[in-house]
Amino acid sequence: MPPVSNDVRPFAALDDTDRAILTELAGDGRLPNNALAERVGVAPSTCLARTRTLRECGAIRGFHAEVHPAALGLPLQALVSVRLTEHARAAVDAFRARSVRLPGVVSVFHVAGADDYVLHVRSASAEALRDFVLDHLAVDPAVQHTQTSLIFEQARGSG
Repeated sequence: MPPVSNDVRPFAALDDTDRAILTELAGDGRLPNNALAERVGVAPSTCLARTRTLRECGAIRGFHAEVHPAALGLPLQALVSVRLTEHARAAVDAFRARSVRLPGVVSVFHVAGADDYVLHVRSASAEALRDFVLDHLAVDPAVQHTQTSLIFEQARGSG
C-alpha cells in the first residue's frame, strides 16, 4: 500500500454526498450498497458509481477485517520508535520502503519530533519482539536509535 499523504488537494472536489458515503463506510465497511444509498439519500446506482469513484481516486484505500492479534498467534503488540542517522530524502524513503516489508509490521508512521518513525509491530512473544528489533533494526546502518513501548491495550476510536 502506498504511503498516506496529508495532502488534501486530491480530495478538494469531494462534496457532502461523497463525505457522507465515506463516513458511513468508515463506520461499517460491510454496509451493503442499498443500505448505504438509503443512509446518504441517493439512488443505489448513484451510490455505487460514487463509491467506485472514491476507490479510484484513493479516498477509499481498501476494506479489511479487524482480526484480534492473538487469533493470528501474535498476541504481543508494540510501538517501536526509530531515529534515523541521516535525513536525506533518499535515506528516509528507503527506510520506509524497507520497514513496511518487515515481518510483523502492521503500520509505519513518519512522525515529527525526536524520532523519525514509529512502527506498530505484532509479535508472538517478548523474545520474538527482541529478535525483531535486534535482527532488523539494530543492524540497519540507517537506524541510529530505537525505543520500544509495549501496548497493554488497544481501543479503536470513533474518529
